[in-house]
Amino acid sequence: MEVAYVCEWERRPQSTHCPSVPLVCSWSCRNLVAFTSDLKNQEDEKDVSQMIHIIDTDHPWDVYSINSGHAEVISCLEWDQSGSRLLSADGDGNIRCWTMAEQLVNSWESSMGSSLAGEPIVALSWLHNGVKLALHVEMSGSTNFGEKFSRVKFSPSLTLFGGKPMEGWLAVSISGLVTVSLLKPNGTLLTSTESLCRLRGRVALADIAFTGGGNIVVAATDGCSSSPVQFYKVVVTMVNEKCRIDTELLPSLFMRCTTDAVRRDKYPAVTHLKFLTRENSEQVLLCASSQGGSIVECWSLRKEGLPVNNIFQHRSPVVGEKQPTILKWRILSATNDLERVSAVALPKLPISISNTDLKVASDTKFCPGLGLALSFHDGSLQILHRLSLHTMGVFYGPGGSAARPGDDSAIKRQRTGGPALHFKALQFSWTSLALAGVDNQGKLHMLRVSPSMGQLLDMNTTLRHLLFLLEYCMVTGYDWWDVLLHVQPGMVHSLVEKLHEEYMRQNHALQQVLATRIVAVKASLCKLSSATAARACDFHAKLLLMAISSTFKSLLRPHTLHSPDKSPGDRLAEICSKNTDTGTHTHT
Repeated sequence: MEVAYVCEWERRPQSTHCPSVPLVCSWSCRNLVAFTSDLKNQEDEKDVSQMIHIIDTDHPWDVYSINSGHAEVISCLEWDQSGSRLLSADGDGNIRCWTMAEQLVNSWESSMGSSLAGEPIVALSWLHNGVKLALHVEMSGSTNFGEKFSRVKFSPSLTLFGGKPMEGWLAVSISGLVTVSLLKPNGTLLTSTESLCRLRGRVALADIAFTGGGNIVVAATDGCSSSPVQFYKVVVTMVNEKCRIDTELLPSLFMRCTTDAVRRDKYPAVTHLKFLTRENSEQVLLCASSQGGSIVECWSLRKEGLPVNNIFQHRSPVVGEKQPTILKWRILSATNDLERVSAVALPKLPISISNTDLKVASDTKFCPGLGLALSFHDGSLQILHRLSLHTMGVFYGPGGSAARPGDDSAIKRQRTGGPALHFKALQFSWTSLALAGVDNQGKLHMLRVSPSMGQLLDMNTTLRHLLFLLEYCMVTGYDWWDVLLHVQPGMVHSLVEKLHEEYMRQNHALQQVLATRIVAVKASLCKLSSATAARACDFHAKLLLMAISSTFKSLLRPHTLHSPDKSPGDRLAEICSKNTDTGTHTHT
């Protein structure tokens, strides 16, 4: 199977609430999964706060539940780029920022937040920090990490003096308001609110993306498939210590299914709206549904030449004059009629989607980052190519007709007349090798996704794919737990050796940066095989010694470390001793 179960976590007691309550799931780059459920705190009838559950995928037996303080249903959860802070928003317009207390994953506190009273939040995102990395599949055979993973020029959403990115978040409400909260260097929170357009209307679904120039793009729809999907440019600036929000209407689109005579009234509601990637505002995924099924469309914003009237066709062109152009949404692909879609997950791996990269990925059967996941109300799950939307893999679970072997409870569920077990929230891991899904009974499931989507590969190709992703995690600092799901015990020795070889080919400065990370990766790899378990202990001991060494070095003065430069105090004393000019200057 190209998609297989890893494990599942169950939250008890089981929910007795209506299964239509939305569930939310978010996966951080540290492999922390935060999710909500439709169950309120039933231990204290006076406390009706929604609960947020956080799981470290490396220690799935521990579930850390937070009493969020949200009285209304939580509609959004968003991790920041570092994976150490979490935003939660609810149906009453309250937004809370959660941080780790003393870097402990089992201790969370909310020190700040913002509010739009009575305005349910439909979209939420941290402001972009300007860091964007591109992963080049065609350079996977290169020995230079800089060629495999290149830094892309990208501007932060808002910068402080010196170009430092300003931290904060942005949210969109159901009535068309956009609110921005900025974290000032002194620790205070600066919040401003503006309307997306002059004529405010209902926003049932929205999503947020960022452009390389530092702008923010918001896509919004009122939920009706016959209505246009609107796009807005949002520019955030600081003027006289106040936050200013400027909005501009961008080209909109109508779903193709509404212009088709056969499907015009078949799918009346837009149920999912997502940009394909957070840093690409020019490609969007739309899903329209009815009670009996769904259809998915992928759209792209393209620059096209503006047609000129025949009167001006014979006019001699001016030197250097270009044909006028216009931005227009064009449909890239669409699916046939599908079962009713319950959740959508998009990949986070920043694979380049140029024709060259897509061809190389197809030739080498390197699939991470190419597929998006759709879950359906019948319990099944499909992975589709994110541009062509053709099927790459199918999985029947957690309540589908081909559930896991030996799962008697799934058979019993099928015999009952209740609703089929299906995912209501779905999230890819940061290397797209695992899926986390929350079902309509409050369980969190973890699925393993093959790097080749079930295609048979030789051992060398498999090792090359896994090595490529381990190097990516090592360079970015992201957790590599989901990569380890696909490492067989017989691969461990080869992966450790190849990883060390690639590391030694990098320049000395990069080796110093990655010195502790590669030891940590080796230690986790060696745990997977009984033949190398002893080496894992050695690598952990080496990590401890490196930490002790770094601590002692930080306490020593530079001249003690035999560096050519002396400490600032020694240099000042030396200059003072050499300066023998003690006379005074007379001014005339």
